[in-house]
Amino acid sequence: MFKKILISIIVFYFLVLIQTSFLVHFNILGIVPNLVLISVVLWNLFEKSKNYFGLYVALIGGFFLDIFSNYFIGFYILILFTLVIFLKLVFKKYVRVPFTEKN
Repeated sequence: MFKKILISIIVFYFLVLIQTSFLVHFNILGIVPNLVLISVVLWNLFEKSKNYFGLYVALIGGFFLDIFSNYFIGFYILILFTLVIFLKLVFKKYVRVPFTEKN
């Protein structure tokens, strides 16, 4: 678990660094792609609904976005954490993938 958290900290640090320093120059109509948001959503889409490591991923990604943004600390953490909880609830209640569940 500690190893996964450490790897996700390093990955999200580099994603935010690329997003804030490199991708700013390639905006389309003033919109910069948010790599952290995309990776957090993808992580939680492909994670099992009973596994809650996606919440840690959202906290780490939101923390790094908060550090590199002009908003107050906790803005992106709150957004990503709420999004992940919403995804977990929707997937737990309404989505059933039979080939990943064991009887």
